[in-house]
Amino acid sequence: MKLVSLKAVCLLLLAGLFCSCAKKTPTLSLLVWEGYADPSFVHDFEQKYHCKVAASYMGSSDELVAKLRGGSASNYDVISPSSDVATSIVAAGLAAPLDLSKLPSYAQLSLALTSLPLVKADGKTYGVPFMWGPNPLIYDASVFTTPPDSWNVLWDPKYRGKISVWDDLSTVYMAAQLLGYDKPDPSQLYNLNDGQLAKVKEKLLELKPNVRKMWTTGGELTNLFQNREVVAAMGWPLMTNQLRKQSYPAGEVIPKENTTGWIDHLMITAASENKELAHQFLEFMIQAETQKKVTDVTGYTPANPGAAQYMTTAQKQSLHLDDVDAYQKRIYFWQNVPRRAKYNEIWNEVKAAQ
Repeated sequence: MKLVSLKAVCLLLLAGLFCSCAKKTPTLSLLVWEGYADPSFVHDFEQKYHCKVAASYMGSSDELVAKLRGGSASNYDVISPSSDVATSIVAAGLAAPLDLSKLPSYAQLSLALTSLPLVKADGKTYGVPFMWGPNPLIYDASVFTTPPDSWNVLWDPKYRGKISVWDDLSTVYMAAQLLGYDKPDPSQLYNLNDGQLAKVKEKLLELKPNVRKMWTTGGELTNLFQNREVVAAMGWPLMTNQLRKQSYPAGEVIPKENTTGWIDHLMITAASENKELAHQFLEFMIQAETQKKVTDVTGYTPANPGAAQYMTTAQKQSLHLDDVDAYQKRIYFWQNVPRRAKYNEIWNEVKAAQ
């Protein structure tokens, strides 16, 4: 009996030793925009680093900030804030400073993006530029045989109930552009005074009869077009890309008033317990080959110009990589909005109006 017991004890000890030695697969949690965790490129990272990537998607910059401030920061390792909230996330201490020695591909990124002060503070860098692009006017090319050349088309009475706008402050910026508040200084879009915001609200209330639905996710807008519920909307190149892949006659244009746009950064949260793996993820995502794969999914322009070497001439032209400077002049990149709470108050009043 003693021998049997001893053998049993030994087996139990060995089993316990095996369990304690067996590594648990690490999981990297993301809170990012749609398209930024597609299996077509994330799977390669999971295989290389023997980990699991779990992604949640956000519908707006404000949703991201609300989750981070609401105590959910520790639930995420990597986030992808746009240029309108990146600065405030850094200022609030919600992002960790990056060790750029662990990001050799950082030097390959567009200097026009890395030189901006958006994600820098006290000599430290808190984010890497990842993707950028405009908020274009997307339209049904079977309805508009000639591409619409102005945001004013959204207000045309003939499209009553057939328009969609983003449930986001970008719609506020767009109305402000139509009112000329971006002249002579486009940065004024992000510093509107009370009088200007009142006029913007009035302009947006005039649009309400034409709005079929305010979209909150890319997939929602794509479905609205596919179901022929809407014929024009402010959107992202992601939706244009998705619709064209499904043979939908989607057109995309930057109207004569120009448009706003965004620079999405990848950041590591201050609360992340996987900072080493998160640095490896950032490095993987800004490499030229990965950037090309992200572009294939999203239709966005890569922050790493080296991605162009993997593209066809047609793809480079469609992303305006053949003349980036001229294209960027038509996009007023989002900036920090000091009076963001007031902007949101105006926008919520527009949404609540019957």
